[in-house]
Amino acid sequence: MKKQLYTLLLALLMLGLHAHAQSVTVTGTVTDAANGAPLPGVSVLQKGTNSGVATDKFGKYSLQVSSEQAILVFRFIGYQTKEVKVGKRQVVDVQLQADIHTLQEVVVTESVNAKGIRLRGAVAAGVTEQKHTSNYVVYDQEVLHNTENYSQIQESRFQDAKKAPLSTFSIDVDRASYSNVRRFLQQGQKPPVDAVRIEEMVNYFTYNYPQPTGEAPFAVYTELSQCPWNKENQLLHIGLQGKEIATDNLPPSNLVFLLDVSGSMASPDKLPLLKSGLNLLVDQLRPQDKVAIVVYAGAAGLVLPSTPGNQKEKIWQALDKLEAGGSTAGGAGINLAYQVAQEQFMKGGNNRVILATDGDFNVGVSSDGALNRLIEEKRETGIFLTVLGFGTGNLKDSRMEQLADKGNGNYAYIDNILEAKKVFINEFGGTLFTIAKDVKLQLEFNPAKVKAYRLIGYENRTLQSEDFNDDKKDAGELGAGHTVTALYEIVPVNAKGTKTAPVDELKYQQSQLNKQATDTDELLTLKLRYKEPEGSKSQLITTTVSGKSTVQPGLTSDNFRFAAAVASFGMLLRDSEFKGNATYDQVLELAQSALGNDAEGYRAEFIKLVRSRTLLSDRR
Repeated sequence: MKKQLYTLLLALLMLGLHAHAQSVTVTGTVTDAANGAPLPGVSVLQKGTNSGVATDKFGKYSLQVSSEQAILVFRFIGYQTKEVKVGKRQVVDVQLQADIHTLQEVVVTESVNAKGIRLRGAVAAGVTEQKHTSNYVVYDQEVLHNTENYSQIQESRFQDAKKAPLSTFSIDVDRASYSNVRRFLQQGQKPPVDAVRIEEMVNYFTYNYPQPTGEAPFAVYTELSQCPWNKENQLLHIGLQGKEIATDNLPPSNLVFLLDVSGSMASPDKLPLLKSGLNLLVDQLRPQDKVAIVVYAGAAGLVLPSTPGNQKEKIWQALDKLEAGGSTAGGAGINLAYQVAQEQFMKGGNNRVILATDGDFNVGVSSDGALNRLIEEKRETGIFLTVLGFGTGNLKDSRMEQLADKGNGNYAYIDNILEAKKVFINEFGGTLFTIAKDVKLQLEFNPAKVKAYRLIGYENRTLQSEDFNDDKKDAGELGAGHTVTALYEIVPVNAKGTKTAPVDELKYQQSQLNKQATDTDELLTLKLRYKEPEGSKSQLITTTVSGKSTVQPGLTSDNFRFAAAVASFGMLLRDSEFKGNATYDQVLELAQSALGNDAEGYRAEFIKLVRSRTLLSDRR
């Protein structure tokens, strides 16, 4: 028996070695057949797999393939696609022939091109060989220079509860900052300070809040305890839980994929990853759902008219044909996508444009102000916007976050296929189906109990006090099953440590507390306004938080401890002046004690990221 076992193990070992031996690493150079110039950004894929790379600035590539039988597919906009069998070669050099029939110069017309792609607008123009060469130089420069862009964050400060008792802000369901920060840390780099938006990091994770039981589409949850990084203070945890709706019961969807296929999207972590991610979403569609595909490069075109969700093969084929090349006319694409969505508008349904890009618009309407105004105008049609960011080197994070905010939508950054699965499968309802819009909170702090307070994160979501009751003021959207978390650090009235910025006493009036303020145990009153997805008049929810409800540090919930861990990690990454006594060891201790039911492993992954950060030097 033992001899047979050894024989079996030896056979398995030999089989593994044989399989490994079948694997082949192929290198080579891709050049222009006409002039021999190297071609950077060419997509090199093993046929029938998702394994692929892009050529570097010298036109070189290196790819591991499964066997000598593998077939390599070379694709680049403006050139004919070429397939080459590897055989016994380890070096496969390829010359590509120019192809003047390219999507790059499509200007919106109603026609069908040679690939069967339907286009709307004027006819495609010929492309000269010289123009292609110029484009390669531009793309090469984009690869060499990092042009990623982030909006500057001015951290919110402690506010005196007596002189500024109201704190008003819009909810934020974006999660892009966390996956982007993860990308930097996994590459052994510290993220830029302004890439760290603490509220998005906290809200990347789901929390075990109770489901709503009343008529409101969400439940409000609060928890108060000692602040982990400043034990003199308290930490208020606010949670919103959107009503979960079974996929079969969700309203029908009218979706328009608005896809950036410009030259900057050529690398494997952009258009190829985008197509793989959208394939996952298409697999979730029902017969009552519809999808259209609009693309933009030098101009915009409709490559797939609105198609029922049960025709998945047709949608997948349209996605598979897309290739990257040309400049970026984002404004034209947005106009066409909203036009297509309006033509197929479903009353009572989910009407949404899904914009996928690296955000690098450079043709037509391209300034941040003009794009924001365009999106603000389009949101009045009742069509929501989801923005998906891809890639590195030229990511325009600030622009995409603003577009999602102005378009009644959400923003996610997709750095790998698992993140695409999280967005399109795990959070399918929350990503695509809005159950409440213009959700905003206003907290009134009781100066008899609270000396000062600070909202952690949400710097670009703060509102004026009068905006809370103004139903014309735009705010954030909440999706089905979504959770939203906000944290306040509170300085009790008798605390000694935390100081607020000094403000002169008022000359013409005095602040006088009434008897109710001193007699009550209430620390604050929390008010929340929201609208139905198609409504125009807001509804009000009010609750209070009492000092008697304070939870002892050792008895706090997993929700409280994990959100506190993520927030303190964000403050450490930002080197915030408000990080208090926070340390990475403390972050790890909090997070490890609050793993809870971590079915997808996101909380465990967070712990690994924290450990990764501890290995990086603080010297620059």
